[in-house]
Amino acid sequence: MLRLLLPSLLAVAAGVSIVVQQVLNTRLRTDLGSAAWAGFASYAVGLACMALLILTLRDPLPSASVAARLPWWAWSGGVFGALFIGLAIVLVPQLGAAAFIALLVAGQMLASVAFDHFGWMGLAQRPLDGPRLVGVALLVGGVILIRR
Repeated sequence: MLRLLLPSLLAVAAGVSIVVQQVLNTRLRTDLGSAAWAGFASYAVGLACMALLILTLRDPLPSASVAARLPWWAWSGGVFGALFIGLAIVLVPQLGAAAFIALLVAGQMLASVAFDHFGWMGLAQRPLDGPRLVGVALLVGGVILIRR
């Protein structure tokens, strides 16, 4: 139980950081007058932070042969990150932070159980069983209640 406490607390902190990020990006959009520039600024600061992390950890540059062996889709995570940031910047002011995050989590949960069930993109297969299905239904029910 204690072995999972720190990772669980860090996951909660990651969730908090997503809300803070979206509120800050929404403010940046308002101040800059542009969702695209707000997203660009968010990614530029994120890129600088990741570069600092690489330097701090002294991670070596991956070899070209390793990079060449990766499937094409392994490089596309940034596309989905940009889609997330862009949509969040536009939708948080329309939906509110709570409704946006609730819908976001519902979408993440639906996609996650599908990826787990089918073992897509190299994940271990974890069949969709009764308890998982009830959990998804409860989550979707919570989204409906938050949206009211």
